[in-house]
Amino acid sequence: MELADGSTDIVHPEVRAHINSLVSELGGASADDDGRYQLGDDALEVLRDIKRWLRFYDEKTNRMDVARCIHEANLIEGDLLPILATWPENALDSQFKARIALACYELMASLTWPMEKDRERMTINHHRHMPVLELAQVGYKRAIINFDGAQVLHTAVRVALPAMAVPIGDRSQREQGIIKLMLLFLRNVAMIEPPPDVKYEGDESQISRSATIDAFSYQDIFLVLLTLASNMGDDFRTEDTSVMEVIYHLVKQVDIEKLFMNEQQLSKAKAGELASMMNKESSMLKAYNRKGPTRHNRFGTMIWVKRDDGKMSSLSGQDALADASARNQKLDSSKTFRPPRRARKGDKNEKDLGLPAKLNSRAYDQLRSFVEEFLDSGFNPLFQHVRKTIDREATYVMQYHRRQFFYLVAWFLEAERMRRKARNQTGKNTSEDVTSFNLVAGVLNQEMFITLNKALHESLEMKDWAELTAVMRCFTQILLTVQEMSESGNEEDEEIAENVLSRLFYEEATHDAIANIIRSYKDQNFNYLDAATELVHHFLRILEGYSKQNIDMQVRSRKRTRRKKKATQEAAGVGNDSDNDENDGSDNDAQSAERTTKERKFDFHRFATRFTPQAVVDTFFAFTKYYRDLTDSQLKRAHRYFYRVAFKAEASVMLFRVDIIHLFYNMIKGPAALDKSSSMYKEWEELVKQILRKCFKKLEQRPELLVEMLFSKGSSAAFFLEYGFERQTVTTAGKSKPATELVFKNTEELDRQIAIVVGAMLDKNQADHIAWIKKILGEAESERRAFAVAEEAMASIEPVQEDLEEQPTESGLKRPPISVVRPDDNARRTAMFKNSHMRLLMNLAGLKLLDPASEETPESAWIIPADVTADSLKDAIHYINQAEFSPPTFDEGVLAEHQLKRKVAPRKRAAFDDDEEGENDDAMFEALGPTVRKAIDDDRPKKSLKKRKPRKELTEEEREQKRIERREREHKKEKLYKSQSHVGREDDETDEEYDAIFFARERASKEQNDQIFMAATRPGLVSVAKKPTKKPAKKSAKAATESESSEEDKDESDEGESDEGESDEGESEEEGEEEEEEEEEEEEEEEATDSYDNDMAFIRNAMNNTLEEEEEIEEAQPNGSDGESRKRRRISVEKTQPAATRRPQARRGFIISDGEDEDE
Repeated sequence: MELADGSTDIVHPEVRAHINSLVSELGGASADDDGRYQLGDDALEVLRDIKRWLRFYDEKTNRMDVARCIHEANLIEGDLLPILATWPENALDSQFKARIALACYELMASLTWPMEKDRERMTINHHRHMPVLELAQVGYKRAIINFDGAQVLHTAVRVALPAMAVPIGDRSQREQGIIKLMLLFLRNVAMIEPPPDVKYEGDESQISRSATIDAFSYQDIFLVLLTLASNMGDDFRTEDTSVMEVIYHLVKQVDIEKLFMNEQQLSKAKAGELASMMNKESSMLKAYNRKGPTRHNRFGTMIWVKRDDGKMSSLSGQDALADASARNQKLDSSKTFRPPRRARKGDKNEKDLGLPAKLNSRAYDQLRSFVEEFLDSGFNPLFQHVRKTIDREATYVMQYHRRQFFYLVAWFLEAERMRRKARNQTGKNTSEDVTSFNLVAGVLNQEMFITLNKALHESLEMKDWAELTAVMRCFTQILLTVQEMSESGNEEDEEIAENVLSRLFYEEATHDAIANIIRSYKDQNFNYLDAATELVHHFLRILEGYSKQNIDMQVRSRKRTRRKKKATQEAAGVGNDSDNDENDGSDNDAQSAERTTKERKFDFHRFATRFTPQAVVDTFFAFTKYYRDLTDSQLKRAHRYFYRVAFKAEASVMLFRVDIIHLFYNMIKGPAALDKSSSMYKEWEELVKQILRKCFKKLEQRPELLVEMLFSKGSSAAFFLEYGFERQTVTTAGKSKPATELVFKNTEELDRQIAIVVGAMLDKNQADHIAWIKKILGEAESERRAFAVAEEAMASIEPVQEDLEEQPTESGLKRPPISVVRPDDNARRTAMFKNSHMRLLMNLAGLKLLDPASEETPESAWIIPADVTADSLKDAIHYINQAEFSPPTFDEGVLAEHQLKRKVAPRKRAAFDDDEEGENDDAMFEALGPTVRKAIDDDRPKKSLKKRKPRKELTEEEREQKRIERREREHKKEKLYKSQSHVGREDDETDEEYDAIFFARERASKEQNDQIFMAATRPGLVSVAKKPTKKPAKKSAKAATESESSEEDKDESDEGESDEGESDEGESEEEGEEEEEEEEEEEEEEEATDSYDNDMAFIRNAMNNTLEEEEEIEEAQPNGSDGESRKRRRISVEKTQPAATRRPQARRGFIISDGEDEDE
């Protein structure tokens, strides 16, 4: 807005005047009291008015004008912090001071709230104010943690301490809001950092992480966080995410290895880093000076270069004179086509994580002490409660809370491992309880693994790379912790580690997700690339060792089987069974069941081949390109992968590409080679030597590889280049599998069962198979009866043995010989192998398979066992004839085959190493109880089985739509979450009598303002209307004021603002003076009313009905409100009356009155 002097003010002058007026009325330094800060008469109301301006002007109009004016008015450093200094440590019973302090922290929490740059919602005001306000927040942090007059952070805890002392069952929503306000203020102070794109002109050591940690330690904030974390779930519940946020901004990007070093080790490590950086710098300068400019070649140069095709090219610059490689490189750089690339999207989460934190030795000691105590007492309660909160999707859980949760779990797991390592190096004797892994067992249970897998798949699907990075870090640290448990030597820890690994590796979906992550890397940041390669490295290494120890390792695959239609009918008998296959799926189910059984048996070599395709090689190649900046552990990670691909997986052809070979050569012999003092230099040198040797040998064997080195290779091309022939695919047609066994849906008698099977076969025109079975049964019956007659005849003619005691006796008659069933032709043999109904009828008639079912082939023999009598065979023939003559009938539309179903294959149980059943086998995980199985003849109504729909792959447009919807939900939750930094007024927790006095006073002030405005608009009636209307209003206002003062007598006595030695006469004189001052102010208001212009209209609209909107927002808050009954009373009264300001008295500055708005 253009001012009178021609300058432009980006903030409306009326808004600035209001804020400056409120700030000046708040108080100031007293000249009579040695420069101490003196509060104004209405300091508490002024603070609340400033809070209303922030809430109902900045937030409602989506502007930042009020925050900018507050910064320019120096409110925090000049007023709020000196006000907090007036509350001494020993003043524990001053409720007025506590109210003032609470109002100050409400303002500071709002002013230090993190600003999010959302390009979809940003206006021009955001672009104007944000750079200034970001630097202003840095100044706020410097003033807060370095203020000498009071311990500001400790005072925030003092404000919340009475609410924390109340038991959780008796704690009101307002008390919960005060606790949340304290935590949010601490969160804001911890997370404020200088913006990376704006230069901070102050001393950064005063706002560094070391200074923040020192302030938190000196002012006992670490003790408060430990108390809250260790009692989470018992005395505190909704504060879990806030405590987690404070801890996250304190420990993020802190080097854990340095954290557990002593002072000597830390100084040695820093000296080593400095020496390493100096060596890198010297090697870089040497490489540059080889072909760099000298004092004799600073002149311009133009040369001609003859190319292979005979054409000439011109090059400028003396660097082209160095050698042929430099000239070729210059030619390539001039002719290479570089397609235009769009700008990389800014990652706000990357900014949230920030750069690695540099701490001094004092901060390392303080933070190490806090981390150790947190691991000992607060790790399990806090993170177990946060995990449950995330799982139930509580309303106050934001999207970034999941990322912070997984990051902190990974960070503290690594910290626990480093602490154990440091103790082992120092040789400290610690108790078993301290060295046990029970301190971190809260994140090593099945519930945590379910949450981890869910987040892994969701973040991968939604392409939330920041959250996926945190999940991968957490997964990696869990694997490393469990591996350390298995190597601890403690039998109990080893058993738990075995159990945890079996659960982690059991789901094949997890294997697929990890393979997809490393294969789908494109252009994410280095942090994501580092986390992905680290997870794959440790996952493969630990899984390989576990699969070697557990040969019978089982995995669960959730892939749905696909039904395959036969292309041709193998024979007439089998061809007639095609309809049956479509109905019961017996043939297909047998193949599917066998395939599923094979997939359940884990094969590590087969799984490792999923990490050899070109996409995975490209991911590790992109990671290795940073070899100059990688640590020894990261170089080792890349080295192990390329060694696995080249030698273990025998897929070295995947590495034979020009850019990969060029990188390997530069790492060892190039101008910017690895430092020879590095511990990984020798290993990389040997690996590159062996890979190049294999490449030259392969070029001699396959000359076509010279052309293929220019391109990436698919699996088929790589196989051909490796072995010299194409991959031979084995068809499954030769490995036929028998039809699946059928069973009856309901229990039936034998005759009824045979009738159903025969009826089904007759429906399929398979009478020839029935006749052949009857023929086989008839022949076997005749043989059995002839054998029985022959045995009786032999027994009657045999002579009686004299020595009966020495002869062995038989318990009964001799059994008949086994009858072998031979098919009459090949079609019958195939039907015996593939026809499910025919096999069921043979089983019911008494025929059995000679070989085991798992080894059955079409040539397997069927027999009639010796224990099958002739009468049984005769009954079977009779039942078959009876069914042929009179087939079974069912309800309309129901066939005989509908009475049959496929037999479910039994599950294979995982093999266990121990045969004993100890009492503590399931100590860590609760038993789920026995599995309830229903009987086959259960009379209960059958549940309709719903077919599970296959998961639909989302398109990119659908993913983008889901991301937009999620951002909208997060924005709404962010607004509600930010409203928790505002605590409801404590005055509103009074009784109904005070409510009546309050509203009477508001009505009186409303009438008074209306009369003043009417008098101002009608100048001729000023003297007449002013006197009769003013005094009654004054009386009512005075009565209300006296009643309010009697209600707050105790607070004002603690405040000390009213002098103790004043007499009644002095009070009456002061009241008279106040009335005269008020009359003068009212006259000034009347004169200023006509000077209001139209520019003030939008301010009145923004601040109109302030009290009503404030109560509506507070009603939606989960905590921090003043009670539901109080809000209902206030809203119901205000709906019947016009909204009024809190104080009828006029202050210095501008007045916004609802009565004026109505009359205008």
